[in-house]
Amino acid sequence: MSVKAILDEKGRDVITVGSQMTIQEAAKFLHKNHIGAVVIVDASQRIGGILAERDIVAAIAKQGAACLEKPVSSIMWSNVFRCSEQTTVDEVMGMMSAKRARHIVVEEGGRLVGIISIGDVVKSHIRAIEQEAEQIKAYITG
Repeated sequence: MSVKAILDEKGRDVITVGSQMTIQEAAKFLHKNHIGAVVIVDASQRIGGILAERDIVAAIAKQGAACLEKPVSSIMWSNVFRCSEQTTVDEVMGMMSAKRARHIVVEEGGRLVGIISIGDVVKSHIRAIEQEAEQIKAYITG
């Protein structure tokens, strides 16, 4: 199974924000949209970084509540881990594990086309195992 299959099922909408949004605004944005990470884009919609809930928690733990008024650019990850739609689920799982990343941005031709989370990958993996089990049952009873 490929990343494309995951995006085809879950959708390709990616919520993005600008780098000058405050950390507090970003936290509210994540909560309102029920998401764990947001992609930071520049004025020309190029990927500039990624910000996850755990980055906000880490910033508060290190800097205190005062960090909430700083821009997201002060704590975002600018080294964004990326894959393509052709990347396999196994490759993405390996990347997430090796990089300790819970979100991977999907790019095609330099364009942002989606984002997948560890939850998306796990759901896909479980579905594949369930389908395999059904096929084995059908073969045995068939």
